[in-house]
Amino acid sequence: MENKIGRIDIGFIEDCEEWRLASRFFPSKVGGKPAWLNLKDIPRKEDVECQFCKQPCIFLCQIYAPYENNAKAFHRTIFIFICRNPKCCKPNNNSNLKVFRSQLEKDNKFYPSNPPIESEEWRPDITTETWTKSCYVCGLNAPSHCSKCKKVNYCSREHQVYDWTHGHKIYCGMSWDAAKSNLLLPEYEIIVETEENDDQLSGSENVVDENQEIIEYEKLIVHNEAGTLQNEDNVDADLLKMSAANEDEVFFEFTTTVKKYPDQILRYERGGNVLYISSENQVQEIPDCRECGSKRQFEFQIMPQLLNYLQFEDTLESLDWGILAIFTCKNSCETANGYVTEYVWKQDIVDAENKESL
Repeated sequence: MENKIGRIDIGFIEDCEEWRLASRFFPSKVGGKPAWLNLKDIPRKEDVECQFCKQPCIFLCQIYAPYENNAKAFHRTIFIFICRNPKCCKPNNNSNLKVFRSQLEKDNKFYPSNPPIESEEWRPDITTETWTKSCYVCGLNAPSHCSKCKKVNYCSREHQVYDWTHGHKIYCGMSWDAAKSNLLLPEYEIIVETEENDDQLSGSENVVDENQEIIEYEKLIVHNEAGTLQNEDNVDADLLKMSAANEDEVFFEFTTTVKKYPDQILRYERGGNVLYISSENQVQEIPDCRECGSKRQFEFQIMPQLLNYLQFEDTLESLDWGILAIFTCKNSCETANGYVTEYVWKQDIVDAENKESL
């Protein structure tokens, strides 16, 4: 996905065959294990630890976003990780999230210079396992293995214990194809389209009945139904639940924009502006790139609609966010160690009176 200045690309969830989400096809995807770009120098458990519970975060999604005018970033992917523990998901706090950027030149040691052939049989040898050991549970770098069978690798003791109690104890040493770990999120492809501008849409599509929305929101408050984006089919009602400021113009701009494409889970506008969900709790200071010291710029945001696809059993006690805004090095500098940390801002809606996240 090469974003042009002034153009906004939006992403949607789509089911697809699993083989299409492998690294060799440079996918944008949600859930499962990461489809690593650099297949050798993959992150370790220490790189993705939640700052609250110190457990390894799990893979949320990745966006393939090459730089057209940067030969060093001919292939380029941004990876987002999140802590699975809902107790670590605190309002307007990014400590349960990690973001990494990886990029490669066209001629590199992992992939052919020619585009991949869209076939399941094409180059199945292009995998992380060709270059290094990855965690059987989550896909991170795996320095340890099962001491009994010595066949299964793990990133940490936590994931080794998890796997032992979820089937490995029974099948240790056997040849078997285990089901995907329920620790991971469900897997989907992200497909991208260009957003039509307001001139391409009819005027009626851009009108928001604010009074009616306020009435609907107040009904949700009365029935104690505000506070989650995951338990309603109606996207407009979902968004209303998140607004504690009934007259927040930023929120209404958000809902108006989202109405055009209510299922969007991604908005991509490199060098553009964040579509905030509220006038409060916006990012104030973006740290410079750790690698080169350059300024970071906004690249894309993950929308709250993604939560609808993550299949949480208890929507009131689960992960949540308003938006996740991703900021990356403006120069997309070369990554000496394979993966470099970038910045994420998590914006939530907080009740101004009760100071609780909605």
